[in-house]
Amino acid sequence: MEGIEHKMISVNGITMHVAEKGQGPLVLFIHGFPELWYSWRHQIVYLAAHGYRAVAPDLRGYGDTTGAPTSPAQYTTLHLVGDIVALLDAIAPEQDKVFVVGHDWGAIIAWYLCLYRPDRVKALVNLSVAFIPRNPTMKPLERFRAFYGDDYYMCRFQEPGDIEAEFAKVGVKGVIKKFLTYRTAGPLYFPKGEGFRGSYDCPITLPSWLSEEDVDYYASKFEQSGFTGGVNYYRMSDLNWELNAPWTSVQVKVPVKFIVGDSDLTYHMPGTKDYIHNGGFQKDVPLLQEVVVMEDTAHFIQQEKPNEINKQIYDFIQKF
Repeated sequence: MEGIEHKMISVNGITMHVAEKGQGPLVLFIHGFPELWYSWRHQIVYLAAHGYRAVAPDLRGYGDTTGAPTSPAQYTTLHLVGDIVALLDAIAPEQDKVFVVGHDWGAIIAWYLCLYRPDRVKALVNLSVAFIPRNPTMKPLERFRAFYGDDYYMCRFQEPGDIEAEFAKVGVKGVIKKFLTYRTAGPLYFPKGEGFRGSYDCPITLPSWLSEEDVDYYASKFEQSGFTGGVNYYRMSDLNWELNAPWTSVQVKVPVKFIVGDSDLTYHMPGTKDYIHNGGFQKDVPLLQEVVVMEDTAHFIQQEKPNEINKQIYDFIQKF
C-alpha cells in the first residue's frame, strides 16, 4: 500500500476518510458491505500507475469516517449520494465529471448517483449489483419476504440491534471472514439464534486472495465503528423506495460496463439473469456497453480477481 495518502475531509455534515494515490483524471471507488476503502487496494495502486487519480472513501458509518449519525433514517440513498457529490466538490472542483467504480452497496450508490446527478459521471464500471428498477407496486422488503421468508439476510437486518447481537456472538473477525469467504450462489440466510450459516464455530480456511493481515485490517476498523452504520443502509430499503418515487422509470444515461461473478449470490437472485441478458438491463441503462460474467468468481470480485478487474476497469475508462 506504499504511496497511498490518507485524508480527512468534511462533507455533508460528516468527516470522511479518503485514501488516494496518483495524478490525472479522477476515478472514484465506492465500497460495499462489510467493506472499506481497503477493498479497492489493488485497484488504487494499478490505476495510479496508469495515469489516474484513484480515490476511495470510507462511506458514511464505516471505518475512519466520523460524525455519522446514529439514526437509520439518515442513511438513505439521498444522504449517501449527497456525501459523494460533496466529496467530489471538495477534492476535484475543477472536474465536472469523474469516473466511478462501485461494488455491492457501492454499486447501488453509484446507480443512484447516475440517476440523481448524471452530470457528474463520465463513465461507470459497476460490480456485482445490476441496476434495480423501482417497482411502483411492491416495496423491496415485501418482495424479499415473498421470495425468501423472514430469515433472509435483508429481512433479518431490519430490526435495530438484532443482527448486531448475532454478529457479537460470532465476533468481529469471524463475521469478516464469513462474509468475505462466502461462495454460495443461493440466498443468504440468518435464522434467528443460529448465526451465520447456522454455525458459530466452523473453522474457515482463507482463500489465496485474502490474508490474515487483510482480515485483521478490516476487523480493527469494524471493532472501532461497529456494524450498525453499514447495516443501516439495508434498513432504509423501503424508505428509499418511497423517496425515489420521482425517479420511477428514469433511465441511467451514462456509459456503463457491468461485471459480475458467475458464483455471486446477487447474480442468482430470481429474475436477475433474465434481466441482465435478455434486454431489460439494456432498456433501463441504454448506454450499457458491456456485460462481463467472470467464471468461478464469487461476490467480492475486485479482491478475488484483482488483476482481471484492474484490466477490465482500465480498458473501459481509457476510451473516454
